[in-house]
Formats: sequence, C-alpha cells, structure tokens
Amino acid sequence: MKISSRGEYALRALIILGQNPNEWLAISELSQKTLVTEMYLEKIMLQLKKLNYVESRRGQHGGFRLMHTPEQVNLGEIIRRLEGPLAPMGCASLTKYEPCELEAGCLLKPLWILIREVIAQVLEQTTLQNLLDGQFNLQIKDVETT
Repeated sequence: MKISSRGEYALRALIILGQNPNEWLAISELSQKTLVTEMYLEKIMLQLKKLNYVESRRGQHGGFRLMHTPEQVNLGEIIRRLEGPLAPMGCASLTKYEPCELEAGCLLKPLWILIREVIAQVLEQTTLQNLLDGQFNLQIKDVETT
C-alpha cells in the first residue's frame, strides 16, 4: 500500500476543515493552508464531495466544509475509498487478490498479510478527531497470517 499525493492532500484538507468546524472555506484558503495548488485541490475536494465527506456551496461566502463531525470521519474508510486496497502486495489483498508465482511455498505472504492487518487496524481505529487531538489509543489485536 502506498498513499498517493492525492490521498495525503485529501487528508490535509480534511484536517483544515476539521479545525474550522461549520465554516465554509474557499478553495483558495484551503490551497494556501494545505500547500496544494488550487486546480489539483479542487479535483480532490470534488472527489471528497462525491464520497460524501464534504459539502460545497457557491458564491462569495461559499467553499467547502465537513459533512460530518471529525469523530465520524474514519481514516480507514477514506483511504480505502480514495486509494484502494490496504495490502502491500496483491497476494495479501482481501478485495483485489492476485496470486503470485510462488503462492504455495511463499514465505513472504504471511508478512504481507500481517502488514495489511496492522495497517488496517490502525486506520480503522483512527478518526479525523484523533488527528486533530494528536491522541491515538490504538489496540493492535493478534493477527492470523495463515
């Protein structure tokens, strides 16, 4: 799993919106605070709108704002919806499984599954509010890799 610039910039924008609850922020302001060009950020914001994370309003007092409270915005869901599977390799993916040449005797597959599971657990337990607070109370459960 690799988080693209689009995924990182989307999270940056959501953080800014989470820091300014119920405020409409213009794309120019979001661009300045996220250090992302307006043109690229607008595409990302439209994708977040389509996925129902933000809403938009036109006009002088328009812009974007969160549709949900930061406690309701789950990072695991966002990353999966923006970036796709969390598995580092196709053979460890639950949703986009791809067999490898060494499938039967591959000693790496359990490692890829463990990495996928730990990443998934961390992201699923993390909300936008956790990022805003800098507080992470994570509990990594035992992972079955076979």
